[in-house]
Amino acid sequence: MEITQENKLEELLRLATNEPAHRPQFCDVLMDSTIFLLGRTEESGTDETINLKAGSQVQIQHWEKADGSPAIPFFSSLEVLQKSIDNEQSYLSLPLRSLFEITQGATLVLNPKSNYSKEFVPEEVVQLLSIGVSRAPLERVIEKKTNVLLSQPANYPTKMVDSLTQLFAKHPHVKKAYLAMMLDASAGEKPHLIVGVDIEGEMDKVVRDAINVAADTSKGEAVDFYRVKEDESGVSAYFINDTEPFYERKWGTKIRSWFGVGHA
Repeated sequence: MEITQENKLEELLRLATNEPAHRPQFCDVLMDSTIFLLGRTEESGTDETINLKAGSQVQIQHWEKADGSPAIPFFSSLEVLQKSIDNEQSYLSLPLRSLFEITQGATLVLNPKSNYSKEFVPEEVVQLLSIGVSRAPLERVIEKKTNVLLSQPANYPTKMVDSLTQLFAKHPHVKKAYLAMMLDASAGEKPHLIVGVDIEGEMDKVVRDAINVAADTSKGEAVDFYRVKEDESGVSAYFINDTEPFYERKWGTKIRSWFGVGHA
């Protein structure tokens, strides 16, 4: 099914299908979107607009997936909904966040009959409602001085680095990003990837997005993220003095952010 003109959500869904770097932005736009679904309510309104009250009964249509299990279809636009059905049916339009809240525990599918679609399982819906992305970051605090071995990965994670580079380019506050393998022998862990991020300002949003991109591109390998600081020894010093950044913000990006559209 072809869409004559994409809205922003549809564009990001298409881009995110094949490139994980776009998935955090897709989630951001999704959670602020108004969507359409097949269903009805007994509430009355004017000009086709109905204000649902707490306790209102909403009947939502379910479809069957290929394996026979039920799923709630919802759509990014009225045009996509109309192209997905063969006969006239009633529909509802409501904020995506409201849909997720009233259907918790169910599986939902965005644009199920389109060229690009996305399934949301119950656990993913809970994460999206609470933190805005599919996976929650786990924060680790080193309680005591620890010696770790840092090196460069023998098998370079090209896809992960490429996707993280595209992601960091969307965050103008990221100055540089580095990559290494880290081994903490005292913890009994096997070596794993660590990404150092040199950033101005808060890091939470960047790391939240980067963790989700890394999870989709690291082939199941654990990845830590570490804030690089120029005046620190240890891990920061290793990144700055012994490695080359795989991402570095271009000066032109900052000049444009200061002065608006222009050339640098």
